[in-house]
Amino acid sequence: MFKKLAAFVFGASLISSAAAAFGLTTSGSSFIVDTDGGLVFTVNSSNGDVTSMKFNGIEARALFLRSHIGSGIGASCSWVRTGNDNNYIKITCTAGSLTQYYVARYKDPAIHMATYITAEPSVGELRFIARLSRSAVPNGHPNAAIVGGTAIEGSDVFKVGSQTRSKFYSSRQFIDDQVHGVTGSGVGVFMIIPGTGYESSSGGPFMRDINNQGGDVQELYYCEFCLLSLNSGHTQTESYRMGLHGPYALWFTSGATPSGSIDTAFWSGLGVNGFVPTTSRGRVTGKASGIPSGFASFQSVGFSNGAAQYWARTDSSGSFTSPYMKPGTYTMTLYKVELAVASQSVSVSAGGVATSNIASKEANPAVIWQIGDFDGTPRGFLNADMIEWMHPSDSRMHGWGPITFTVGSAISGFPMAIFKTIGPVTVRFTLTSAQGGARTLQIGTTLAFAGGRPQVVINGWTGPAPAAPSQPDSRGVTRGTWRGNNNMYTVNIPSGVLTTGSTVNVLTINVISGSSGDMFLSPNFVFDALRLY
Repeated sequence: MFKKLAAFVFGASLISSAAAAFGLTTSGSSFIVDTDGGLVFTVNSSNGDVTSMKFNGIEARALFLRSHIGSGIGASCSWVRTGNDNNYIKITCTAGSLTQYYVARYKDPAIHMATYITAEPSVGELRFIARLSRSAVPNGHPNAAIVGGTAIEGSDVFKVGSQTRSKFYSSRQFIDDQVHGVTGSGVGVFMIIPGTGYESSSGGPFMRDINNQGGDVQELYYCEFCLLSLNSGHTQTESYRMGLHGPYALWFTSGATPSGSIDTAFWSGLGVNGFVPTTSRGRVTGKASGIPSGFASFQSVGFSNGAAQYWARTDSSGSFTSPYMKPGTYTMTLYKVELAVASQSVSVSAGGVATSNIASKEANPAVIWQIGDFDGTPRGFLNADMIEWMHPSDSRMHGWGPITFTVGSAISGFPMAIFKTIGPVTVRFTLTSAQGGARTLQIGTTLAFAGGRPQVVINGWTGPAPAAPSQPDSRGVTRGTWRGNNNMYTVNIPSGVLTTGSTVNVLTINVISGSSGDMFLSPNFVFDALRLY
């Protein structure tokens, strides 16, 4: 009996000891949080910075540097133990119109976070940046490793040896970016953006932004357009959204990549501004149709309004179900790869499931010839397979031009972009007698810089000069993206311009603009596809 009682007391002691490990202690202006999941982190209560992150005894933070929103928000912070069974510690840091939440969940090796804003804050690029020790976590995105590099464009694109590197080349499309991180011996640090974590961002499903920069300090970002990318010019294509950004989490492991499917339901019990629980949301289900079968695996549906954005990939039959969305009326868009081919309105109610089928409205004329696919991307064109990961000047790139392309050749010889000071692309083709007369040429583009747009010369005839496109104020393609505003330029070619028979037609596509610049920072645009019909 005594042995049983002793065992019970000993077991109870262990339980009490384990429970006591989870908690918060204060030391001066430091809130020190033990998650009892291997992670102990510290928040400076006088400014909101994270000053220490120890996982299984390994200090992951960069020496003398801090992790924070923007470059620090100078917030004042308070804390409370709350939630189910008091298994949560919420630290609330407020600075004007911005509130940053840090949450510890019992046994999670993570700093759960969310950022709430009611107006444009003054911190510039609104982002969470974890400044980590390079010695602790040296392994980041290889194309963002800038150690030993020399800046070749601005202060954010570098040449390291014979290769170009930049934080921009660590990006992934939002629709595919749920987990990214850095690792070292016995420790990995990962940013997790689960489920609806990008709902208050902007730019849509194919937006990309910074994930990592590996310099003397290993930087890990939550950059849903740097949350808002205020004043950042990272190819911003729509208005900024206020409200709650996240939740998101900085998750620690022994090196393995964690799942992006983490539970966020517990946030509903924490008294967080702007959090909308699943029970107060609705969904949209339906079927997409009308997209050619060759693109069936590359179609998705997006939803957006002034408050939120969401997306879902369709299955092979076109069926889809949206994430849980805030109630409201949304513009629903069908994408063929990245090209919007239909849109309509759909309303979402709390607890409801709306059915909304959508069909492509894309025009598909019978063409004489076509170069590339109209899919909102330059994929398949020369250098398109590398432009997201390196600068156009990189030695691994193929020459940009001037280029002459013959219709019928492999499209890998056609440039994904042309630059004003580098030169045009010339297209050569022949026509049968039945293909002559007045014709229509269409040139699709996905992004332009400095007002760049196409003007054509065909057999000595000069086509009209189109107006400058509406595009983001960004360097664009040198930052590793082709995503901007899609434009279709239509050129009506009068009868008598094109020749038939064995005589070769010569089409020259030039970049025109009222702006100037040099090489890859001269006016330019990215091709989607082009066709003659």
